[in-house]
Formats: sequence, structure tokens, C-alpha cells
Amino acid sequence: GETLLYCFEVAPTQPALTQVTQCRMEGSTRGLATVPRLALNVMACEVLRVLQLTDTALVPISYLVPRKSVQDFHEDLFPDCAGTLPATTAQAWWAGDSQEVTRVSLHPARRPTETFTSPVIMDTRLWVADTGLTNTGANTDTEQSASGYSSPSSLASPSSATTSLSASTGPSSGFASSPSQKSLQNILGPSSRFRHVQGRVLHRDTHLTNLRGLSLTTPGECDGFCANHQRVALPLLSAGGQIAVLELSKPGRQPDAAVPTIQNGAAVADLSWDPFDPQRLAVAGEDAKIQLWRIPEGGLQETLREPEAVLRGHTEKIYSIRFHPVASDLLVSSSYDMTVRIWDLSTGQEALRLQGHTDQIFSLAWSPDGKKLATVSKDARLRLYEPRHSAEPQQEGPGPEGARGARLVWVCSGDYLLVSGFDSRSERRILLYQAQALPDGPLSVLGLDVAPSTLLPFYDEDTSIVFLTGKGDTRVFLYEVTPEPPYFLECNSFTSSEPHKGFIFLPKTVCEVREVEFA
Repeated sequence: GETLLYCFEVAPTQPALTQVTQCRMEGSTRGLATVPRLALNVMACEVLRVLQLTDTALVPISYLVPRKSVQDFHEDLFPDCAGTLPATTAQAWWAGDSQEVTRVSLHPARRPTETFTSPVIMDTRLWVADTGLTNTGANTDTEQSASGYSSPSSLASPSSATTSLSASTGPSSGFASSPSQKSLQNILGPSSRFRHVQGRVLHRDTHLTNLRGLSLTTPGECDGFCANHQRVALPLLSAGGQIAVLELSKPGRQPDAAVPTIQNGAAVADLSWDPFDPQRLAVAGEDAKIQLWRIPEGGLQETLREPEAVLRGHTEKIYSIRFHPVASDLLVSSSYDMTVRIWDLSTGQEALRLQGHTDQIFSLAWSPDGKKLATVSKDARLRLYEPRHSAEPQQEGPGPEGARGARLVWVCSGDYLLVSGFDSRSERRILLYQAQALPDGPLSVLGLDVAPSTLLPFYDEDTSIVFLTGKGDTRVFLYEVTPEPPYFLECNSFTSSEPHKGFIFLPKTVCEVREVEFA
């Protein structure tokens, strides 16, 4: 009656059951049977075939292990299996013979040709005479074949039958200890502990709706908007670089009337909340200035026109800004003038100017401990700085080839860098680098799909899951990132009903931990 078929690996150690895959079938199941291994298409790397009986059809379901070469026979996938010739006779088995069925190769060129036909029903008349029954037609072939050999009376005892069954299926049975059984997990490779994570849209009561006049043309280096645990800042389309600030504690339909805004004075290039001061918002404008705005307690009640401070120094439009993850009053910015500048907000002055860039800077990110700063730029180079030691890059390495955009984020306790970008054929891909060995190039490269927008990566350090999506996408990719091969373990992706224009993760403190919500 069900439409799902689950495939688990069983192991004698914990975890005893590990789900490998699940298959959604077209019709409801009325019965299932597995095809013997000797009938599998081994040259196509078919490791299992199940027949599903539906109301009107018999449907084969095939499990294949992807291999580069299908010309070769893969010994690791297909160990020898039990053949079709019996190991002993019924009389010999009653007498104590415990030989096992001879194992045969699944290699097409080494298949056995011998066959076996049961000799039980040789002469029905002889059998009838021996058992003292009259052949009236009441006894069927099934009964005859079942009683062909006389059996000890103890077999009829339920207790002894139970004992012999449990003994044969115990740990000493040949199936459990067969050395030729390969772990399916070893064949298919490791899987993520979080592969069954489920993304779901929360109830409409939590949504902020009726948003009007949003600016959907922020630069590709900007996430489109920003949020902290109290409020969200949204650039608007109207002149003068206006920004709406909405309180997350007041969800629901927003008023039709104009709401109070921040008047930034220039179109917004990027914006970011101070992680240590939830009322301070930094806004980078296309006029090469960074303005700091203070939101009153309880939210905006009137339009703000005067910033708390203005940072001047860049000579061209700013790409992106990032607050320091550890120290207060530190902000980094990148600009079309090819410089990366670090600002001391307590004095409102530039503290350091980082050198070495020769082309547009796509993205920058502080390491989790705040000691290092990484950048990726249009010249297909990754650069790593230690701002307290030098204004020049400490390391450089090859970045993504495509010149359409890239993002980077620190992963695995800050020992690795994950970069999202494009290849020369515009395929979106993610690359993993060891932070201490950028010149060696990426440890792993994973192609995802072909789409025009840059993938925005968000990393959850507690589960080591990276979320990837682009503006205009409907799908969010999820991968667990590990410091050993294969580096990327796929988890359930999330698909929304409409394309998203921006995507932001809230601080972990807002997660409903009793619901096991982690992002």
C-alpha cells in the first residue's frame, strides 16, 4: 500500500542501520521480490534489482553504483555468490552433513553451466504405495513433494523447530560472517549525518507581508538586505537611497501608508548590522562613503536623515562591507578603487589599507577568530591577509576561472575556505581550499548547475553545513563540509514555491532548539 522503498545498510556495529537511499515509486505496492544476484546486469554495475507488484503491473526497480568504466567487471561490487547446485542431499543433511553451497563468480565469462533438477517425484504410484494412501486425487503435488522423505518426529515439535531456526539465523550463520560481503556504505561512499534535514516555510503568522517598492537591483556583491535577531533592513527603490527598517517582533501585513525610512542620500551598494550593537547599521553607498546609522529602541518612528558617522576615504563605488567577528568598532570595506580598507569606528578613521588587488574584488570574509581576511577577485585569484602583520597578502592562490562573480566563506573551524563561483562554461561550482595552502589550488571542486546568479554561501559552524542559493533561484543546496575526502556530503535540498530575491540567516539564538531547529 506504500509508494516509498527504503534501502538501508546493516552493520554489526553502531550505527547498526544506515539509510543509503529512498526511492519513490509510481504506483502503490502490492508485493515485492528481489531478483537473484545471478540475474543482475553486472556490467552495468547493477547491485540490486527489486520487482514491485502494483495493481496492474510488475515494475523492476534497479540500483546502480556509478562507476567511470562500465567495460570492466568490478570485483569489489560483485563478490562470488552462492551457486545453484545443492551442497548435500536431504538424507545426508539429516545425518549431519553441513557443507555449504559452492560459491560461483558473477563474471559473465566465468559463469557456471551445470544445472540441477530435483528427483523427488520420480514415481507417484510408488510413493502412494509406500505411504499407505489411496490415490483418490485429494492429495496434491505440494503435499507429495513436501513428504517425499520420511522425517524424524522431533521436527513436528514447535519448540524444536523454533530452536533450530534461531540457531541457524544467529551470529554463526554463514550469511552474517561471509567475508565476501562488502559494505554498501564503502561502495557508495560516506553520507552526511544531516542528509535528512528538512527545510520548511514557517506559518504565515510569522511573515512580514505587503512590502512595497523594494529595490531588487542591489549589486551582485550584496546579499540584497540584512537582518539581526531584532530587525531587518531593506533597500527601497525610491530616490535618495532609502532603507526601510522593520521589526521582526511585529510580523504580519505592513501598512499601505509610507513607513519611516533611513535617507541614505545615495543608492545602497551594501549594508550590514553591527554584530555587537543591534541598533547600529552600516550602509555603503555608490557615492564611495560608508554611513553609520543608529536605530532608536523599539524601531524607527520617524525618518532618519542624519547619520551617526560618515567614513570617507574610498575614491570609487564600494562593493561590500563586513564587521569584524571578534572586536568591536572594526569594519572592512572593498571598492572599485581596488583597495580594501579597515576602519576604526571609534575614531571614524581608516586604520589600514590592504594592497595587492589588480581587479574587481568579488567578496571578502574575516576568519572566525578574526586574525585573517580572505578575498576573491575577478583576476581569478584568492588572497589571504593578516592585517595586524602586513598590508600585503600573506598568500595567493588560483580562484574560480569564470569572471561573473564569486563568494567565499570560512569553514571547518577556520582551517578551510569554501569559494562559490563559475567555470569557463558558466557552470556554478563550489571549491574547497586549505587556508594554509592556497597556492596548491583547491582540494575539491563540485559542479552544481548552470544559472546566471552567483551562489551565496551561508555556513553553520555547529553542523558544518553550508547552504547555497542565488538571487532568482528557487532551490537551496545543502552540503555537509568535511576536512577529509570526499569533502562535500549532500543533504536534502530545499525548494521554495517562488524565486527569492535575497536570502539571509538569522543568529543561532533565534532557533527553536526544542524543535531541533538549527538554522
